[in-house]
Amino acid sequence: MKTKIIFLSMMFFFTSNLMFAETIAVANLNSTGLHVTPELAAKMARLELVKLEKYTVLDEFDMSEAMTQNADYSECYGKTCLIEFGQKLKVDYILSGSVIGLGNKIVVTIKLIDVNNKMLKSTKSIEFDNQEAELQRMIGIVIRELHGLPADVQTKAQLEFKNEMITSNNVGRMNNSGPRMGLAYVGFGEMNEFFLRKESMGGLGILPIMTNLGYQFESQYIGTENFSALGELIFNVAGMEQGHFFPSVTLLNGFRFGDAGWEFAFGPSLGVRKTTVGFMDSDGTYYRESEWNTKRYNEWSADPANVDPVTGDVLVPFVETDESVFSRTLDKRGNTEFNASWIMAFGRTFRSGALNIPVNIYYSSNSYGGILGASVGFNVNKSKKSINQQ
Repeated sequence: MKTKIIFLSMMFFFTSNLMFAETIAVANLNSTGLHVTPELAAKMARLELVKLEKYTVLDEFDMSEAMTQNADYSECYGKTCLIEFGQKLKVDYILSGSVIGLGNKIVVTIKLIDVNNKMLKSTKSIEFDNQEAELQRMIGIVIRELHGLPADVQTKAQLEFKNEMITSNNVGRMNNSGPRMGLAYVGFGEMNEFFLRKESMGGLGILPIMTNLGYQFESQYIGTENFSALGELIFNVAGMEQGHFFPSVTLLNGFRFGDAGWEFAFGPSLGVRKTTVGFMDSDGTYYRESEWNTKRYNEWSADPANVDPVTGDVLVPFVETDESVFSRTLDKRGNTEFNASWIMAFGRTFRSGALNIPVNIYYSSNSYGGILGASVGFNVNKSKKSINQQ
């Protein structure tokens, strides 16, 4: 008996809630500057209202008879018309509004009309980034806040329009892919000597300064509003202003901080070089191993104390140079091989509207010495990406 009473009480509670739940209808939402139709925008709003579990929501079929009798209701946006439409539908409230595309943003405005009291109960308007594919989420955010309910903070932050260069429709993302140009000073270690060495001795015979021209591809793999982790791929050619061609490919792991766009990056660089095994004489002359041995042999054979000039008899045997004297040295006459370096860079991206101007200084080094350089680039933000794109 007690169980039956509880069951009947629960049935009465749910039935009474259903009977006395406030009813609401959704009129078409005015759509301007977007592809979505007023009818489709109204369907989105209707779905979001159902999620509130606050009203008995009339669907489009419940409303079709009234709209068939008066075609003007399909374009009913004003307060007087909406009240009349609500009375015709016999609902407590009617909801309408507009979705407007304005350049790089969408403005969603929702208003709630109290039909019984013939008054505008509340209205809410929010500006979002122009991501029409996310329009239902935008409408849902506005409807929740219209009813004093909190919206999902992260979703709102990603969609809400911010009048700044780093747009929120892809949180923390600023892509600096684009051309790079710069100047480098080859001022450290053997590389400096190789640049200055005469061509007759396998050097380049040029100034230890070279220009750089390349292109950087950038991809973000972690991003927040104030921090980004980046993968950077740079193709570069140097030395063309002095008649040389030094290609390289660099892979960097970078970190970008704050609104100012400060960045730190590091990683390996792969290029080509030519080397030989040789010896640097005390007078600063470089000899390849074969050249040095030939020179010493000629000097040995020309000395009468070593070889009798008349009979040709060897008086003192020739001794080969100890191989430990020789080392692998940069030499443009040598064999081509891969060259690996380690690069560390630091810089900042300056911005003017949609234009990004990354400026960096870097230091590259390997066992042959180091290079200090600076580079500058530019790129323009051409498009935005949906929050669903990675």
